[in-house]
Amino acid sequence: MSQQDQRAKVSVRAIAALAFAAVVVVAADQVVKALVVAHLPYGQVVPVLGRALQFLYVRNPGAAFSFAVNMTWVFSIVSAAVVVAIIVFARRIRSMWWAIVLGMLLGGALGNLLDRLFREPGFGRGHVVDFISTPWMMPAIYNIADAFICVSMVVFVLLVILGVNLDGTRTVSDKQRTASQEAHDASATDAAVPESGSVTDAADARRASARPDDSLGHDAT
Repeated sequence: MSQQDQRAKVSVRAIAALAFAAVVVVAADQVVKALVVAHLPYGQVVPVLGRALQFLYVRNPGAAFSFAVNMTWVFSIVSAAVVVAIIVFARRIRSMWWAIVLGMLLGGALGNLLDRLFREPGFGRGHVVDFISTPWMMPAIYNIADAFICVSMVVFVLLVILGVNLDGTRTVSDKQRTASQEAHDASATDAAVPESGSVTDAADARRASARPDDSLGHDAT
């Protein structure tokens, strides 16, 4: 199999992983939101694990974690742009880690975008269903899509720090490149020196081999 065919195969696997992660996140987000709307009382705290975890069903017209509540249309456009950007860049992905991370981000963006597009009060102005409350960690209320967006962004930063590229290669730091070059130079020097000799011996041997053979001149006379 050629290198081009192998890269194409890896690309298909990465895209499949991205799509699978996105579908799982969207499905989980929308199913749980439907259950919340059907069974949780609006605006009432339902303790789950004391103050560590509570359910509080609210509708959020703003961004994740109830920020900027008067900019629903703006965040609808931003979410749509994120979705389009991930789809466009998907064909460049060869790393399974990047595929899963961008799949989670795509799923989270799609989950909230579906709310903004199809929930009340209207298309593009819909309010996102939020219900997860963790007062010990933050005062905001969020949902499964928000949680996956945050997790994907954390892993995104880690992959960048570790130098993992979209195509699966690793970015070599200057320190690693210098160490590799020094190791290569040392190996080349060792190979040029005979086992029982020294650098000087090797140099003498090269000069001797380059000197004309005097015996040829004596034979000619």
